[in-house]
Amino acid sequence: MTTFALSVALTVLLGLAVLQVLLIAGYPLGSLGWGGRHRVLPRRLRLASGVSLVLYGLFAVLLLSRAGVLPGSDEVLVVVGTWLLFAFCTLSVPMNALSRSRDERRVQAPASAVLALAVLAIALQA
Repeated sequence: MTTFALSVALTVLLGLAVLQVLLIAGYPLGSLGWGGRHRVLPRRLRLASGVSLVLYGLFAVLLLSRAGVLPGSDEVLVVVGTWLLFAFCTLSVPMNALSRSRDERRVQAPASAVLALAVLAIALQA
């Protein structure tokens, strides 16, 4: 179960990372992120997308560690970090679902829900 959940989580994170790269590059996909107010993101939101990329990488390392692919799966920092990531992902579901952007609601809310469930499965591993 953990292998499947890890595959799902990493796939969602990769998809989100690709979206952020496209947003940083100036593609007109702004309706899918950051509230959907801008067709092309302004500089400050492109910088925020860059921060998101770094966070997604850290999330991936954390999940790989908790799943036992990288060392430290039972370290307190990894266990607590995984539960905090689950809480963050869970909170992002209603935040995305309440977005003014229809595209963000349709894409990001389900992606957040899938990611939250995958992170939960990884967090629950003994």
